[in-house]
Amino acid sequence: MLLLRATAPVLETHAYVLAAEEGGTAVVVDPGAGAAPVVTELLFRHRLRLGAVVITHGHADHVWDAAALAGDAPVYIAPRDAYRLEDPAGALGPLGEYFTQLAPTPWQSPAGAAPFPASWLTGGGGEAVPGVVLRAVPAPGHTEGSTLLLARGRVETDGVLPAHAEPDDDGMHLVALCGDVFFAGSIGRTDLPGGDADEMSATLRTLTRALPPHTVLLPGHGPATVLADELATNPYVREALGRR
Repeated sequence: MLLLRATAPVLETHAYVLAAEEGGTAVVVDPGAGAAPVVTELLFRHRLRLGAVVITHGHADHVWDAAALAGDAPVYIAPRDAYRLEDPAGALGPLGEYFTQLAPTPWQSPAGAAPFPASWLTGGGGEAVPGVVLRAVPAPGHTEGSTLLLARGRVETDGVLPAHAEPDDDGMHLVALCGDVFFAGSIGRTDLPGGDADEMSATLRTLTRALPPHTVLLPGHGPATVLADELATNPYVREALGRR
């Protein structure tokens, strides 16, 4: 599985590109404001065709270039955050005007917006594009519809994974594209419209108990990390789990 990362100029939001192999069909996760040109260049460099865009949550810095990038391709988002695609800056509350001033282009709603396919939400997940299987795990707290996207495979990458990330016994990495749920040493804020601190704590407890410690966490901002590291050192995760 090919795993690539491009960083949007506005708020340095990461967009991730996954494909079964070079020259194949790719899914792009979270194309933020200004991401379309850098992601397009990445797709061209690796001879990839865009098959779908997937959104971890509906904040403006994660969805802004979805329409510019997707065209007629589907743009998948959790139903609880779908309303944000009408006016993602407005849904940010007091930060909306600030974000609009930073964005290089006006907001354009994606034509192909759709809820996550039901197959992504059960069992081992379902194909987003040929050869790339995603499992969508609800993770509310940062927003109502925040979602972790799990993918597993023999990862080929350009340095996205932490150097100490280890594959499982089958030589596979389990990666979680986690939007603004986890960060290295921190978590997503819960004080914006739709955020809920109690839901976030419940999400952290559920995820840290359900995911194996070797899971690679790919956040929407900042460096990648490994769940085992966050369990050991992240004060917000430890507080949610009742640890000191």
